[in-house]
Amino acid sequence: MGLGAFARAHTAVFTEDAMLATGDQQWGIVGVTQRSDTVARQLAPQDGLFTVAERGEGAAPARVVASIVETISGRDNPELVVERIGAAATKIITLTITEKGYRFDPQTRTLDLADPEIQADVAGGAPRTAVGQIVRGLQQRARTGAGAITVLSCDNLPANGELTSTLVRDFAGALPAGEREDLLAWIDSNATFPSTMVDRMVPAPTEGDLTAVEHELGLRDEAAVVAEPFKQWVIEDDFAAGRPRWEDADALFSTDVAAWESAKLRLLNASHSMLAYLGLAAGKATISDAVGVEAFRTACRRMMLEEALPSITLPAELDGHQYCEEVLRRFANPALGHTTAKVGSDGSQKVGLRLLTTVRGTLDAGREPKWAALAVAAWMHHVATTPETGLSDPLAKELQAALPGTRTAETVVPGLLGFRAVVDPHLAGDEGFRNLLLRWYRIIDNNGTIDNRLTGLGNEVNHG
Repeated sequence: MGLGAFARAHTAVFTEDAMLATGDQQWGIVGVTQRSDTVARQLAPQDGLFTVAERGEGAAPARVVASIVETISGRDNPELVVERIGAAATKIITLTITEKGYRFDPQTRTLDLADPEIQADVAGGAPRTAVGQIVRGLQQRARTGAGAITVLSCDNLPANGELTSTLVRDFAGALPAGEREDLLAWIDSNATFPSTMVDRMVPAPTEGDLTAVEHELGLRDEAAVVAEPFKQWVIEDDFAAGRPRWEDADALFSTDVAAWESAKLRLLNASHSMLAYLGLAAGKATISDAVGVEAFRTACRRMMLEEALPSITLPAELDGHQYCEEVLRRFANPALGHTTAKVGSDGSQKVGLRLLTTVRGTLDAGREPKWAALAVAAWMHHVATTPETGLSDPLAKELQAALPGTRTAETVVPGLLGFRAVVDPHLAGDEGFRNLLLRWYRIIDNNGTIDNRLTGLGNEVNHG
């Protein structure tokens, strides 16, 4: 579920590599698009085949991946999605639907039952949300005796398995009493929800990427994706009905996925967001352009080393300092063209998980979260200076409503600190954090010119 570029360059590749390594050909992927049917329309006439082209140092030759055997538009054919989930042949449901696809309240980590589409799905309409489609598919399995199944979240969310389990059960618990009890009991006995950590940089392919792939392949591939050579998958081994031997494709099975998740979110993903918002303020189009600014690179490094690393527990296999340097090196890959606009989208869903956790941990340790506050202030500046129609965020309207007409540090910072969907009241009330945000916001907003922003930020970081 979720058939974007990442799923194709990650889950589909790991699955094919596992089959190639073991000779076990029983597996295949039914890919379900969520918000758009574009990928389904691209893959259907190609029999699910698509190209993965690696870019950067150590890149392998372009390859055609064949692990997708069917594609479905989840918006147009929700009943077919439910049917496929309910089929006895289906053993695993994977999700790469991004944070906003889960329809949850980030403060309570529960299903947003006030969401209109969730309400419609609960009421019995053809399910349009991923959670609704999963639950209706599980209902079908329970009725037909199709057997146990694993629901495997592959999105950047802490404890993503536990969260997905909670959301599925919240939906089931909202159903009429006649449906609710039996379904919840079936889920308890037949469904598992392992946690995972996924990592590979896969930007949205451009027309230039497709043309380059055409030159390499000799054929036009409308569904081609480009990706960095690096890929990683850490998985909790809790599968109810079998799985591919992904470990033979270099996936890591671990009993401490939470530590890997925390490192990825608080180091790599947090730095990605910081560079996106600083880059947007400075007119930088790509992440590689942004990390090329010495002040931005220094701020990222200091946030990771001085604030994030001291407030997380790393997995035993991971060297924190080496990981931080590798993150910056990967961001500098100019061949990926990862845009600051894309990485900076959906900020209301990401800032809390990626940045405010480090702010809170640093404050709890009695230290000043200077660098994480810079990233949060840059997000606030992006929200305040982008028209609602241009702000790519599911809460764009609500964010704009939280701000006054006159937008300065003194109005924007309190307005967005009071936005409870992102910032909890305790953190919003911390005077030291508020003062850091005000200071950084003033520097970023200095005279409204890009040159002044770069100069002001550079001076502050270099003297920091």
